[in-house]
Amino acid sequence: MTLSFQQKISVLGEERNKAALTEIGRGIEREGLRVLAEGKLSEHGHYQALGSALTHPHITTDYAEGLLEFITPVSYSVEQTISQLKDIQKFTLSNIDGELIWPTSMPCFVDDEDNIALAYYGTSNIGKMKSIYRQGLKNRYGSMMQVIAGIHFNFSFPKSFWQTLKSTEDSSLSEQDYISAGYFALLRNYKRYCWLIPYLYGSSPAICPSFLQGKETNLPFKKSESGYIYLEHATSLRMSDLGYTNSEQSALRICYNNIDEYISGVQEAISLSSDKFAEIGVKVGDTYQQLNANVLQIENELYAPVRPKQVANSGEKPSQALSRRGVQYVEVRALDVNPFVDTGISEQQIYFLDVFLTYCALKESPESLCEVQSVCEKNMDDVVVRGRDPKLLLDHNGDKVSVKEWGTAIFEEMKSVAMLLDNANGSDKYQKALAFEFEKINDPDKTPSAKLLRVVNDNKQSLTDFTLQQAVTYRDEALNSDYRFYSEAYFNEQAKKSIDQQKDIEQSDTLPFDDFLTEYFAQ
Repeated sequence: MTLSFQQKISVLGEERNKAALTEIGRGIEREGLRVLAEGKLSEHGHYQALGSALTHPHITTDYAEGLLEFITPVSYSVEQTISQLKDIQKFTLSNIDGELIWPTSMPCFVDDEDNIALAYYGTSNIGKMKSIYRQGLKNRYGSMMQVIAGIHFNFSFPKSFWQTLKSTEDSSLSEQDYISAGYFALLRNYKRYCWLIPYLYGSSPAICPSFLQGKETNLPFKKSESGYIYLEHATSLRMSDLGYTNSEQSALRICYNNIDEYISGVQEAISLSSDKFAEIGVKVGDTYQQLNANVLQIENELYAPVRPKQVANSGEKPSQALSRRGVQYVEVRALDVNPFVDTGISEQQIYFLDVFLTYCALKESPESLCEVQSVCEKNMDDVVVRGRDPKLLLDHNGDKVSVKEWGTAIFEEMKSVAMLLDNANGSDKYQKALAFEFEKINDPDKTPSAKLLRVVNDNKQSLTDFTLQQAVTYRDEALNSDYRFYSEAYFNEQAKKSIDQQKDIEQSDTLPFDDFLTEYFAQ
């Protein structure tokens, strides 16, 4: 028996099942670019006081050496997650010699993209592999893409959530297969409705002209008095063709019908050769220019607004981890850094994401996504460049509907999910978050993208000046606040421990790097 959306709501709302909704797991990966006081990119290497970027559990770097990434562990409290992130940022800001963390997704002024240093992870085989992967990204897409920041939101239900539904449906699937199927139903619905995320949270409607660095674009940019270029109705240029896209990947059709099809599609993609990337060369002389000449060097290069995830063991590929142990959580990747809060994501956003992702898990999710995936992607593409355009119509099952019309229908259904979560947790935070976000559906001027454009156009303020003011305010608040969850001693200990761990990894390597790489890809 397959339960309907309302039946699932009813089952989970029973007193005996409420605990299944009190242990939602969350983790945040927040990226932030290190900049100087005048708003230029820092060219300083990763600070020793922060520990090893290779092994530190909370503070690392992403693509560029100056692009910090803060990682919170799995937590079952929204407030705790935010407190952990605040502490990580406080320690970091205390140890980067007065530098700031740029609080928006699109980078500051960069006069020459050759000044963007790739992230360095030491001399171990795994460290070299991580750096060469980034060299490949630079050669394939240019350095400017390596200084774009985002928020990754990791989300999981407790096993009791899935066990309750499995028992009620009397499913014959194993627990692992049932959970994976449930997460893939969530993923399919997320793909259908994920245009909502850049509409509600897109915060990059304008960019510094230096970002283009001669790159051709057909986007109809306007120019503000302060010199920034923008699209009048854009929400998230980070998610547009200017940001994380890969034209070579556009031909891939990785399907989300089930875990086996998904893994098969990913594994095919990482073995699919690219004539375009082959022109770069792999090892030119003694220097690697990329890990290989395939469409994807490794699975992480697959740019997707959401991913199914399983914690991988050492040396294990993500798809191998999924194949062996099923889906453990999902990673939402379509979030811009929120410039209006110091952590880049607010508690209210997290409460809304809980509602939205639970809705995606409970809502009927037919396995027909492959046939309409391009439609879903076009809806997303349209919203990132003109989501606030009152004339924009999205494709909803073949019908042309406005953002307001479709958004209202989705929010109406999410009300019962918010109420379910509030009842289970003895709060009203979920319903309040939903009501707050619904105001943006009714009034696009309340979206963060519209608020930022008012700074640029109505206030005639330089976006650089505004962003710097926010960065200075957030730094000062962090430095003047107390630690909430961790302590300075904890971070100092983790920094030392991570440096020792990196040295141990480097000393334990026995294979020459070429052999290590061959062995890795032979798995």
